[in-house]
Amino acid sequence: MLSATVPPPVTSPSLPRPRGPVSAAVLDALRGGPVRVDVSGADPYGDDVQLALHCCYELHYRGFDGVDDDLEWDPALLAVRGDLERLFLAALRADVEAGADVAAEVDALLVEPVGPDVGGVSHHLRRDGELWQLREYVVHRSIYHLKEADPQAWVIPRLPGPAKAALVTVEHDEYGGGDPDRMHARLFADMMRELGLDDSYGHYVDSVPAETLAEVNLMSMCGLRRSLRGALVGQFAAVELTSSPGSQRLVRAMRRLGCGPAAIAFYDEHVEADAVHEQIIRRGVLGPLLAAEPGLAADVVFGIRAYLHLGDRLGERLLDCWSRGASSLRGDTVGA
Repeated sequence: MLSATVPPPVTSPSLPRPRGPVSAAVLDALRGGPVRVDVSGADPYGDDVQLALHCCYELHYRGFDGVDDDLEWDPALLAVRGDLERLFLAALRADVEAGADVAAEVDALLVEPVGPDVGGVSHHLRRDGELWQLREYVVHRSIYHLKEADPQAWVIPRLPGPAKAALVTVEHDEYGGGDPDRMHARLFADMMRELGLDDSYGHYVDSVPAETLAEVNLMSMCGLRRSLRGALVGQFAAVELTSSPGSQRLVRAMRRLGCGPAAIAFYDEHVEADAVHEQIIRRGVLGPLLAAEPGLAADVVFGIRAYLHLGDRLGERLLDCWSRGASSLRGDTVGA
């Protein structure tokens, strides 16, 4: 299906600013310098490590303006990425309780907390969030949603037939069901413009903290490593099984704040689409995958719990900053 509008030219983002010695060394290597990166003693959840990982992973997506595309497979940079991944993965495994009961984990995801004082970012935005807070939230989400479904696409060739077919069905919807104008990344960009934000890919990387980068880095790490294919499916399941209620709250928040239809369309689409995807993921992906590879159950649970763990960390940052009237972004806020 052809797009009804002329797509903008494809551009690569500029290299971000370093946040410490690790990211500075990675950025220097991307500019053609020697690969001299020491990750020992670095904070696995910190800005320095998470930005360095983000830069390594972006070589597999759009790359960076002025950076040689062949560096995607540079052995020395891949070795650095491996060191960073081991640091990040070790921290996640230490902080996330192990388990292997996928059915129980999925059932827990489907229990929606109720009550007037339920916490969470979407609950806050629905009840009494301000427009500047909504805009900041969209900035955080742009790091993933402008490439929505791309990290999960890496796992497609790593799944057995029935699970692969079902996951591709979900991905087909994420990419607009064949209509470029309905791609979820495109709808998100439309929303950003409606809210007065820059929809350029990677534009806000310098603005978001480590907590935001870590969520997307988890997806990229699990998607690019065959050994973590079960964790990627778990992460994707957590997104699809929990997205619909949260999207509904965000639609209500936007309507309360007077946002236009182009802003509301993205989350409105997810209210219905992800309710359908929930069934496909549960019955079409998880069931056949674990029947074919039962040993992946612990990895699926890890993927779910790691994603929720990182999401909680980001949510806590946003709500803590907003409770003090402060921006949750690095540097200047995007404005009221």
